[in-house]
Amino acid sequence: MSTFKKITLKLFVLLILFNGNLYAKQIPNSFADLAEKLMPSVVNISTTQTIKTQANPFPFQFPPGSPFEDMFKEFERPTERKATSLGSGFIIDKDGTIVTNNHVIANADDIIVKIDSKEYEAKVIGSDPYADLAVLKIDSSSKFTSVEFGNSDKARVGDWVVAIGNPFGLGGTVTSGIISARNRDINLTRYDDFIQTDASINQGNSGGPLFNLEGKVIGINTAIIAPGQSGSIGIGFAIPSNVASNIISQLIKYGETKRGWLGVRIQEVTKEIAEVQNLDTPKGALVAGVSQNSPAEKAGIEPGDIILEFDGNEINTMRNLPKIVANTKVGKNVSVKIWRNKKSINKKLVLGRLESSKEFIAENKPAKKNKEVEIEDLKITVSNLSSDEIEKRKLDVNLKGVIVVDISPRSSLSKLLTPGDIIVELQKKPIKDTEDLKKVAKQIISNGKKTILIRFINRNNQPSYGTVKIK
Repeated sequence: MSTFKKITLKLFVLLILFNGNLYAKQIPNSFADLAEKLMPSVVNISTTQTIKTQANPFPFQFPPGSPFEDMFKEFERPTERKATSLGSGFIIDKDGTIVTNNHVIANADDIIVKIDSKEYEAKVIGSDPYADLAVLKIDSSSKFTSVEFGNSDKARVGDWVVAIGNPFGLGGTVTSGIISARNRDINLTRYDDFIQTDASINQGNSGGPLFNLEGKVIGINTAIIAPGQSGSIGIGFAIPSNVASNIISQLIKYGETKRGWLGVRIQEVTKEIAEVQNLDTPKGALVAGVSQNSPAEKAGIEPGDIILEFDGNEINTMRNLPKIVANTKVGKNVSVKIWRNKKSINKKLVLGRLESSKEFIAENKPAKKNKEVEIEDLKITVSNLSSDEIEKRKLDVNLKGVIVVDISPRSSLSKLLTPGDIIVELQKKPIKDTEDLKKVAKQIISNGKKTILIRFINRNNQPSYGTVKIK
């Protein structure tokens, strides 16, 4: 072999070794030291919830449609049972403040936090169903091991991550993987911006932390895709720490969130809309409606405008705008660039607070439960249409009718109506309330009518007519 070939071969071998060593440095030999350091800060959360049900005192049941089913219904008595659920969380200060998902603790009567082998009672400091986050406080004078939030904006696709949680109630479990994708929108929350990871995340991991190799929390494990409830298939989602930390700070300080509010209803700018508006590319958020007395209305923003920039942030897609607005400080003077009549216009406004808006209050106002009435002739249960329901569903304020609460499988109406539909006419007679429906239904049956014409508003608030044959 010539000297030149020998030198070339040596250089080739050295290059392979160098690249191999470089690659080896990028892959941790073990996560043991990291896991040992972080495990004490990750907690198991168990909750109990009281569920009320109707119990049948008889040791037998009748099949649906049996004539004895209604006969023995009056003997049913209300009972209560305790349901439990499991999740994860992590400690963010030594006094025992814990972060988890809202769905882990929602409607819980009692919350127990387990750290190592000790159990502590915890209370909710604040929760946010819109971002699926909650903050708890342990009732103890002990000092705990805490972790810090990292900068999730610096996390890159391909970076190593470690998830610690409580899958299937087994206790602290460590899994590892990489960041598979960023900025995922899976239509789970109003403000989806998830980190996707292939680190194994299963039921019970909800609320647990996703760590980078520095031992800092860059995500809060929240959701998985598991067809057929088959467990982790390597597609898990975490709320980025930079998104979560702002909300968590507000929950700790105020017990609630303070999100920015613009007051517009928006939709996607399609290719066709962009062409009509002389936009070079489909971008921004098309304003479909403007709320009364909102910051947008006061600034002169109108339906048909396309919002291109908000507070210096470019709005590339419709989904960008709600997240940017929500994370902007309430009361801030904001500049908004809109596209109107084929040219850009700048507007100035003072940002409002979402939680103070009429829409938010109406959406989150507990609905008054109206008296439910069973219409025996039609085998359905209904209640009067309330003003709260009209406001919540944005219906005509003068609308009258009854809401379908339940329909027996034996009812002829089950082929046409579903719970949530609003009956407004029966056989062309207006239905104002449950008494009207009961009276009209009795007349129809007694007159021997075999077909009923119904005018109703479905659950999507669309008016419709339909007919059913009476059995």
